[in-house]
Amino acid sequence: MRLKPKYNNNNKMKFLANFSRILVGIEFIFSGFVKVVDPYGTGLKLQEYFEVFQGDLPALSAVFGFFAEHAVALSLIFCVVEFTLGFALLFNYKMKVTAWLVLGLMTFFTFLTFYSAYFNKVTDCGCFGDFLKLKPWHSFYKDIISMVFILIIFFYRNQFKSFKLGGFLSTIGLIIGTAIGSYALYYLPPIDFLPYAKGKSIPKQMELPKIKPEIAYTFLDKNLKQEIQSQEYLTDTVRFKYVKSETLNEDLLKPKITDYSLTDTSGNDMTSYSFEKNKLLFIIKKKEGLEKVKFSELKTMFTDLKNKNIEPLVLSSLPMEDLKSILDEHNLNVNYYNTDEKVLKTMARNNPCFILLKEGTVVNKWPYTQAPVATEITELINNK
Repeated sequence: MRLKPKYNNNNKMKFLANFSRILVGIEFIFSGFVKVVDPYGTGLKLQEYFEVFQGDLPALSAVFGFFAEHAVALSLIFCVVEFTLGFALLFNYKMKVTAWLVLGLMTFFTFLTFYSAYFNKVTDCGCFGDFLKLKPWHSFYKDIISMVFILIIFFYRNQFKSFKLGGFLSTIGLIIGTAIGSYALYYLPPIDFLPYAKGKSIPKQMELPKIKPEIAYTFLDKNLKQEIQSQEYLTDTVRFKYVKSETLNEDLLKPKITDYSLTDTSGNDMTSYSFEKNKLLFIIKKKEGLEKVKFSELKTMFTDLKNKNIEPLVLSSLPMEDLKSILDEHNLNVNYYNTDEKVLKTMARNNPCFILLKEGTVVNKWPYTQAPVATEITELINNK
């Protein structure tokens, strides 16, 4: 008689360890990918953390100040490492070392999310870039759950059997991650999750969503002497005492864009003007990067566009006097407006940058390294 092999604890642990390895590997690849397509945005989030630590830990102010200045470079490194570690986990590559690196990286992320949640310093951890926004405590709980699976991987790390092509596939992951991140920094994110992405209407996203608020009320039941929750406001004041209320879908009630605005040199609001007809926005976030701009070619393009009913506008967070000086120096006759620096960083990851609008809808975006010509812009407008 043939006996069935026992499914012992070792087999169960092996299954759980491999399940954890694959699950965390997929999480790291996904999380790393949605961040590495926009390392500039992740860098802004890291910079926010470093600036908070700079104020909270004065003794290490210089260190965190240095990190803040190089946040974008550090972002690219972090994103690529996370993405590559996902491949190493998924394809079982050098698990003794990989397990240590994954544990260290997740410990770092968990600390950041806890710090954000407990001290309410950074309201969005950036765990999944701009693809998915999580509240601080939700991010922390997500990291705690991930840490459980990572600890399983860590304690089982010496038992994993290497996959023959693990090194090759992990190297492919490293190359892909580095290539995507470098492209995004030099040009623009290949996938844009922001509200100013191609095809999105800025004015429509500034409107209040037509969604009813979902409110959870908390009352004290005087008979049962305990708190209860209700989706409706209980009017029986004899039995129930109101304690508090919470809007469950608060994030969905806000417009996706709340801070887009343009003002001229006199302080007049010109926001709605930028949504009229066809506009080519030339965005200047800072002076660094303007040395590569060929203003003579830019002037010719702007003139050609004006003749074809496409008005160029310059948007900048620079002091208006400085911006005027730059435009006058290059004899560039164009309307220019002041826009908040944070808004411009969201609109344009590169500096300088072009955004083509048709009645407020983004038709296309270009970094200056891929500057369009007048005929290309005109064709895009005419085809819309």
